[in-house]
Amino acid sequence: MAPRGDTRGPFARATRAAARMSARATRWAGRRLRGEVVRRVGGPARARVIVLFGAVLALNGADTATVGAVAPQLESALHIGNTKIGLLVSVSLLVGAVFTIPVGLLVDRFKRMPMLCTSIVLWSVASLMSAFAGSYGTLLLTRLALGAVAATAGPAIASLTGDYFPARERGQIYAYILGGEIAGTAVGFIVSSSVASLIDWRAAFVLLAIPGFFLARELWRTVPEPLRGGQSRLEPGVVDLHEAAAGAASNQEWEWEHPDGGAGAPPEDDLARQAAEKRGVTPNPERVLTEDPRRMPLGRAVRYILQVPTNVHLIISSSLGYFYFSGLSTFALLFVRGHYHVNQATAEVVLAALVGGAMVGTLVSGKITDEMVRRGFVEARVWVPALCYLAAAVLLIPGVLGSHLTPALWFDVAGASLLSAANPPLDAARLDIMPAGLWGRAESIRTFLRSLAQALAPLVFGGLSQLIAGIVPAQAPIGTHAGGVSPSEARGLELSFLILLVTLFAAGVFLARARFTYAEDVATAGASQQGGQDPGRGAGVRDPAAGG
Repeated sequence: MAPRGDTRGPFARATRAAARMSARATRWAGRRLRGEVVRRVGGPARARVIVLFGAVLALNGADTATVGAVAPQLESALHIGNTKIGLLVSVSLLVGAVFTIPVGLLVDRFKRMPMLCTSIVLWSVASLMSAFAGSYGTLLLTRLALGAVAATAGPAIASLTGDYFPARERGQIYAYILGGEIAGTAVGFIVSSSVASLIDWRAAFVLLAIPGFFLARELWRTVPEPLRGGQSRLEPGVVDLHEAAAGAASNQEWEWEHPDGGAGAPPEDDLARQAAEKRGVTPNPERVLTEDPRRMPLGRAVRYILQVPTNVHLIISSSLGYFYFSGLSTFALLFVRGHYHVNQATAEVVLAALVGGAMVGTLVSGKITDEMVRRGFVEARVWVPALCYLAAAVLLIPGVLGSHLTPALWFDVAGASLLSAANPPLDAARLDIMPAGLWGRAESIRTFLRSLAQALAPLVFGGLSQLIAGIVPAQAPIGTHAGGVSPSEARGLELSFLILLVTLFAAGVFLARARFTYAEDVATAGASQQGGQDPGRGAGVRDPAAGG
């Protein structure tokens, strides 16, 4: 008989060889995937900025989703109901809304990268404090702190994105960045819920806090502060961020009054302004700025921002859309478990499918609307989101009412995809209709009102569901069974989701009205960015006397 070592040797060597081959194949696939991503976004420097900006939004998405993900554990550990769960999300958003207005002013006047990095570190500290909260009241206080430091993300990312990337790609770039927010929401739902069920809800908050410290360090080391007005825009092919920033700084020879400089984007760079010019759209002379908007006092800047008709429609519709999404994401896990009588693992798979649909919608819509604007459809960035909101509301009706998980899930995935698809073109449209010197404050006002809607949503959804549960305490949805959630609570969530779908219909209707004002507001922003020149010359629009 052959020695034992000889008989096992060939098998062991084959196993090690297979492991090495598998590792090499994995590394090769990873390099290919990374190379494809870098190629699609236009080079290593652009990819780095997009990934890091997306990671910042991912922290916000993960934080909000984590509260909903650990809701079953919070309810049992702290002896609270849906209304108090919703309050944990609401207070964070409400405090963030209050702080976002002064933050927007700072974003327009001071360096944004130090502000952003500092806020991320403070956010991580506050998240750690949430993990060690000893009572519901203490946890509520830590959520207040989280909201205060998270207020920087929206205005800072909007302003930095406008300065780093050309206007012709705004929809597509925003789609990539917002993909980070969806990925963060996925992590908050799936990873946090798994950690909470396997270990404890406190461990989920610890896990959420740790990446923030590394992200702040990476942003500080690798992303320089860009020059205002697009002087540091990253064209495809740029490799080194710091070299590009240094080159832009050495070539900075412009003043606000210069006809070809300032915050105005070059005509060949701005798709929306090009399309408005071809159509013969003229700016509104009453709203063309003749001063540097960066130096406008806050009160006058707020009045101007709210006088832009399209901006008002965008704010209302976006707030309504986020209202529904905030309520849905907070109670989705409880609803799936109670409505379909499934365990935690199955509920997480359902949420993963919803997140996947949302990611697809986000990545596709920005590119589609950019191409539509390039072909002359100026209003594509408001028309497409309006249709997405209306279609999402229709699809979610059978998704919520469905008594069996499999067919209902497909409607829910399609609805989530359309709901998320509205965001990239809307974010691009907000930059199109506003002079660059007001981007930070305009985004802060939008974030303030949107955050108010998001803050109210968990309270409204949670309170309404408990009210309905009290009216029908013994009734469960037809054909379903409760799983980890009482039948009356599952019924309350079901009816709340259906009743509040009216907000999505309203979002689509309000946004559709913006098609009448969008082109003029784009032309007006272009004229304002040229320092208040004659709107008929040098502003990217035609002279009204020239006809249309």
